[in-house]
Amino acid sequence: MSKTVWIVNQYASTPDTGMGGRHYYLGRELAKQGYQVYLIAASSHHLLRNKPVVEQDFKIESLADGFHFVWINMPDYTEAHSKQRALNWFLFPWRIQKLARKIADKPDAVLSSSPSPIAFLGAQRLAKKFKARLVFEVRDIWPLTLTEIGGYSPKHPFIRFMQWVEDKAYQDADAVVSNLKNAVEHMVNRGMARDKFSWVPNGFSLDEVNQKVPLNSNAVAKLPKNKFIVGYTGTLGVANALDTLIEAARQLQNYPDIVFMLVGGGQEKSALQALVVEKELNNVIFIDSVPKPEIQSMLSQFDACYIGLTKDPLFRFGVSPNKLFDYLYSAKPIIYGIDSGKYKPIEEAHAGFQVTAQDPGQLADAVLKLYQLPADERSLLGKNGLEAAIKQYEYGFLANKLAKVLFD
Repeated sequence: MSKTVWIVNQYASTPDTGMGGRHYYLGRELAKQGYQVYLIAASSHHLLRNKPVVEQDFKIESLADGFHFVWINMPDYTEAHSKQRALNWFLFPWRIQKLARKIADKPDAVLSSSPSPIAFLGAQRLAKKFKARLVFEVRDIWPLTLTEIGGYSPKHPFIRFMQWVEDKAYQDADAVVSNLKNAVEHMVNRGMARDKFSWVPNGFSLDEVNQKVPLNSNAVAKLPKNKFIVGYTGTLGVANALDTLIEAARQLQNYPDIVFMLVGGGQEKSALQALVVEKELNNVIFIDSVPKPEIQSMLSQFDACYIGLTKDPLFRFGVSPNKLFDYLYSAKPIIYGIDSGKYKPIEEAHAGFQVTAQDPGQLADAVLKLYQLPADERSLLGKNGLEAAIKQYEYGFLANKLAKVLFD
């Protein structure tokens, strides 16, 4: 008889409703390996593009053989800073208790993913009821994120409560998982036994990248001809440090063969476009977002890929941005502008160059170095990245790694 896991992630989604993302792909791959998977999420949260219609207390959708998505009916809200979002943190772990009577396949393991860590209390209650193995997963370190980035006092009553939940999870869980490789150091400092920890990063779906959907005609029409393209795909947000990329473009404007291309949308797009106009740059091109199945077709047009983030002290615990793994699979050399502590994926894979975050001078030097490399040496960097992607970051491989934590 196959084993069953209930994955509790309040902010999970499918590709049709939101991003899909980590637990959708891990769940699908676990089901392919013969496990029964129930991915449990809220029917309303700020990360959903198309919210499901849930008229009863919950709705179970069978997405594939052995893979089921469970929507918990929750009060609606749209903004990340809504008070209802905070109220839902407490309501969600309470409402999932009803699933004990509704899902026929009882869990052998229950995985609770943060944020918010408060859901752990509901997951723990379910695990106790079924005598299931309890796994706590950390994707964002809360409440540390709220104190270091949000500016909240550690003495705030709500922060102290969340800190109590986090510490309790490290103590009570049978195992702890994170996509942040160095998070174990923080966890040990909070009282977790080091041998509880396993690193399971984000990754990429082989099924998805192998679709090889051609690039749409609107995007093709904007592609520069016979240029060395340094490209970025994804959200154009503050955290992505794209003003650094534009400043690097300014420093290289005397190299007419080098072009910078930003593919995507986001709250910073208009400001970045205005910055390009202000600096009178003619070597920066903006292209609207392309559907995810077209991403590999777009990346094939690049000569190098850029990924960067702002200088955030929390990144010392490591990062796991989804676009990194798409970049690696594209077999293009990567310029990695993230200060992510001991986690240095591009250096370790010999897949490009790492530069200091938000340092346009270093970034411009790295672009120029790649531009001047012989084509076969650039190709070797890209092949190294592809090899690392297949060996370390493919979701089938990662699901197997997670299964060992859940059931062994």
